[in-house]
Order: sequence, then C-alpha cells, then structure tokens
Amino acid sequence: MIRRLKRLSVTAVIGMIFILLGGALVTKTDSGAGCGKSWPLCNGEFMPTNITPELVIELSHRLVSSIMGIVVLALAILAWRHLGHIREVKFLSFLSLFFLVLQGLIGAAAVMWGQSDFVLAMHFGISLISFAAVFLLMLLIFEIDQKFDTKALFIEKKHRLEIYALTLYTLIVVYTGALVRHAQANLVCADWPFCTNTSPFDISSFSSAQWIQMGHRLAAGILFIWTLAFVIRAIKAYRHSKVMVYGFSILFGLILMQVLFGALIIFTMLNLGIALMHALVISCYFALLSYFVMLATRHASMEKKAQTNTTYTKPADVK
Repeated sequence: MIRRLKRLSVTAVIGMIFILLGGALVTKTDSGAGCGKSWPLCNGEFMPTNITPELVIELSHRLVSSIMGIVVLALAILAWRHLGHIREVKFLSFLSLFFLVLQGLIGAAAVMWGQSDFVLAMHFGISLISFAAVFLLMLLIFEIDQKFDTKALFIEKKHRLEIYALTLYTLIVVYTGALVRHAQANLVCADWPFCTNTSPFDISSFSSAQWIQMGHRLAAGILFIWTLAFVIRAIKAYRHSKVMVYGFSILFGLILMQVLFGALIIFTMLNLGIALMHALVISCYFALLSYFVMLATRHASMEKKAQTNTTYTKPADVK
C-alpha cells in the first residue's frame, strides 16, 4: 500500500504543477473566456463545435483540473485511512481538497459572473496552497522509509517565527504578482529594475498599472533580500543538519531564479515560456518553504512538551 501511495502522491504533485501552469497559461493568453460564460460545459455544449485556441487552452485546463481533483481525493482518502496516525496527514488531506475545490469555484464564478482583478488575483495563491499541501503529503509518505535527519533537528523559536512570517509574506508577494497579470500591468514599465531607469525616482506621473507593477517589484525585492539574509543565518545555525543546509540552499537558488525570470519577462517582452517558468519557480519556492513550516510546527510541539518534561534535552546542533 505504501508503494501505491508513493506513486499516487507523485502523480498528484505532477498533476498539481500542470494545474498551476494551466491556470497561468489561461491568464497569460487571455483564454478565460474561451468557453464563453458557460461552466463546466464549453459554450453550453458537451462537444464544442467552434474550436479556437482560447477554447482549447481553457477546456484543457478544466479537464486537467477535474482529473486531478479525483486523484487528489483518492490520495487524501487513502492517506487519511492508512497514515492518519501521522501528526500532519489529516490536516494536509483536508487542506489539499478544500483549496482545490475553492480554486475551482472561484474559477467557475469568474467565468459565469466575472470578478474584479483583485479577486481573481487570489486564485493563484489559493492554487499555491493546495499544491503545497499535496507536496507535503508526498513528503510525509516518503518519510516513512527514510526520516532524513529531522529527528535530530530542533528549530529555535526565533527561527520558527521567522519561517512563519516569511511564508505569509510570500503569499502577499504572490498576490501582487497575480494582480500584475490580471490588471494587464506586465509591460507597463519598459525598464528593469526601475520603471524608467533614466529617472528612477520620478513617480509623479505613474498610472495605476505602473503602481501595481512597481509595487510587486518592491515586494519581490524585499522577499529576495529577506530570503538571502535568513538563509545565511539558518545555514550557520543548523550547519550540522543536511535538511536545513540543502533545503535552504535550494530555497535561495529558487528565489534567485525567480528574480531572474521576473527580469527576463520584461527583457523578452512577456515571453510565454519565461512567464510560465516564473510561475513554476515561485510555486516550488512556496512548497519548500511550507516544508520548513511543517518542521517548525513539529518542533514547536516538541518545545511545548519539553516545558512539562524536565528530562528533555535539546539535540546537540541547537545553538
């Protein structure tokens, strides 16, 4: 059964990546209205007759989302039944299904009734949470055979709090990025990193779209600097833990790639492949950061138990 769960979890994670990229593709190609105002059917037809590229993109996204909904449901049920004794499994099973359904409902509402750019921008963030939950379920299933070195690891309270804060801030940055796409503000600034490099501080004539674009760039810049600073401190504090050293090294690599792809979007005039990679990398960054959130909550529980257990001693790698 564990082997089947492993295969199912990997399939679910790959499928969730396709859902994320499919949603980004729908937005970037303006294919949201490809099926008209009809949902779940396309233009009210079970088999569409007037085929357009936008219809193919939108309908493909709906089909993939529906299929993966069944896969995630099966994974959640089986994980709950066979691994429910593991601390996080039931919560993550619920979370993955809840947010997958929620993102589908928001997408359906946008098709049938339309939504503001600010509401539509939440769609990608919700998809991100669902993806992260499925990703963590997969890690828990694979942890059964190999515990890595997390049992010998204890994350200090100050670092746990910073992990929580960094994760919440990442969602804010993701929201601003999604707002850029939905507000059609991708190319309103011709230069990078400033809107106009020749006069970087002249903001008196900014349009609303330019404010949205530069707001996202500022938020993303803060995220990059914060991640770099935290990674340096975390690796120094937990240099004896392979999970922390490798994990945070990968985390910095992902945020560096995210910044580079963000700049390339401007330089390549919104190249579709670059834009999709931009969405993929931040999804991987958030999923990995969510793993550290899970470790942090485990160790918060350990610390709470330690307060009532005088014989408890922290692992040797704690500073």
